[in-house]
Amino acid sequence: MQERLKEIIFDTETTGLSATDGDRIIEIGAIELINRFPSGNSYHVYLNPQGRDVHPDALQIHGISNEFLSDKKTFEQVLTEFDDFFGEGFLVAHNASFDMGFLNAELQRLGRTAISNDRVIDTLQIARRKFPGQRNSLDALCNRFQVDNSHREKHGALLDSELLAEVYLELTGGRQATLGLDESKISSNQPTSPGDGRVNQARQRSEPLKPRLTEEVLAQHKEFIKTLGDDAIWKKTWAGKTRH
Repeated sequence: MQERLKEIIFDTETTGLSATDGDRIIEIGAIELINRFPSGNSYHVYLNPQGRDVHPDALQIHGISNEFLSDKKTFEQVLTEFDDFFGEGFLVAHNASFDMGFLNAELQRLGRTAISNDRVIDTLQIARRKFPGQRNSLDALCNRFQVDNSHREKHGALLDSELLAEVYLELTGGRQATLGLDESKISSNQPTSPGDGRVNQARQRSEPLKPRLTEEVLAQHKEFIKTLGDDAIWKKTWAGKTRH
């Protein structure tokens, strides 16, 4: 059986640009993929930045005001539910160093160990390798892959995660990539490495299946065709076959 591959596509919105200078996360949105298909599970929360004001430039981007955040929970208060959703699997983000810098800063404020880079996949890096010298913002990639982002008037963590999930599947082989089976991965009970851009190849049967049409069935079909008019397409097709 193929090993269960869990990927969390996520995004954050923040009070500003610098986690090291004290800016805080104010929104987290995430979508869960299991074996590269949406599981239906998502996570979304607004967070109180605990006295850190939203920078005016950031407000222009996401529209989340200090007043709106004043009665929201702190990161510490949602830590258990955050762990439940983010606690295992790969984390996928666009410009992941930004989001991970903020997540790890929040965790370290609470005395927690930072999330290892081994778990992180950066779609911006993947896009830059595939499309060097081109624009690789989330909006640009949505346009390139014909992902509808017309409803994205401002940045929002959950909406951006939904868009990124579609973009990520396109970047790593297309939305149908997991409909194939990689025999080497199945035999070794290992998932395809996320973000490697490969499309799994379907396994071929060692011997073809036996024909499902018996000679008796073919004979009955031939007798049925005799009852059709001279212009019937079946007569022309059957005659073509009998000449070979």
